[in-house]
Amino acid sequence: MKFQLLPLGARFEYEGKVYVKVGPLTAAAEDGGGQRMIPRHAALKAVDGDAPPPPAPAAPVLDREALLAAVEAHHARCARLLEQAAAGLNEPAREALREALAAARRDLLSALAG
Repeated sequence: MKFQLLPLGARFEYEGKVYVKVGPLTAAAEDGGGQRMIPRHAALKAVDGDAPPPPAPAAPVLDREALLAAVEAHHARCARLLEQAAAGLNEPAREALREALAAARRDLLSALAG
């Protein structure tokens, strides 16, 4: 097993000694022998039985401003398409479609705000 896959607090054996992972690159000897860096290439042996599963990948972090800009760009494109598709309709019908699109935009922004 590889060091970077271990969660903090995991116990493992390296070079005949038992360690506990205390940081992204460091481990503390269980016998009180201090801390040391563990190389990425080090082959480690599990102490607590089977090796722990690798951590779940972190959820992607979305940039709020970029997300809002994408929503606005999408809304503008939908508005243009709606105007083209509704060209043959009377003005009250077109206005109803505009209002429906605006309501959908408000609902989306509200849902994103939490």
